[in-house]
Amino acid sequence: MNDPIILRRLYGRRQGHKLRAGQQALVDDMLPGLSVPEEGPLNATTLFGDPRPLEFEIGFGAGEHLAAQAAARPEHGFIGCEPFLNGVVGALGHIRDNGLTNIRLHMGDALEVLARLPDASLDRIYLLHPDPWPKARHAKRRMMNHGPLDLIAKKLKFGCEFRLGTDDPTYCRWSMMVMAARDDFKWLAETPADFLNRPDDWPQTRYERKARRHNHEVWYFRYLRK
Repeated sequence: MNDPIILRRLYGRRQGHKLRAGQQALVDDMLPGLSVPEEGPLNATTLFGDPRPLEFEIGFGAGEHLAAQAAARPEHGFIGCEPFLNGVVGALGHIRDNGLTNIRLHMGDALEVLARLPDASLDRIYLLHPDPWPKARHAKRRMMNHGPLDLIAKKLKFGCEFRLGTDDPTYCRWSMMVMAARDDFKWLAETPADFLNRPDDWPQTRYERKARRHNHEVWYFRYLRK
């Protein structure tokens, strides 16, 4: 049985610069056909027409990682959620340019979509470079908190992966503290190289490239659902 919708307040801007005509055309022409339905239970068949494996990205930025993963595994279905309109436009461009048919998008809160999926239905969940909310008084707004993680754990299949990437030292420490308090995930790291080096099947995002240009360290966390 699906969870009730979890209502969250989304903080920050929903749109940046004004869309150009071509970008607006992507939103008008492509997005309706690729959007996750606004209501009702969701599964692979309702989204893609068959019971394929599903992967889920929370806050996909400009969509380059989402598109690269979808291109690498065309037999999987990918659900990407991003509240920022300009990020959705970026993802639409990648989908168009690469001829991808295995992505569905939601412009809004990822947790509302997660809640509508069956328990233990996802093969992988990604949370890459989330907003760190660095001030202590804003810690409750971070995605890496037990409430969102409880839902992530319920929707991820046993033996499958939750991936977190960040270049923010505060968020890194916070995430390690939160995850260390849980017994439903196993950290897949045996040596420092396992979380300091980007895995081969982890496409680089623009946020990571920006972090590297500013000489920031980047951490790559892989957790197995126990």
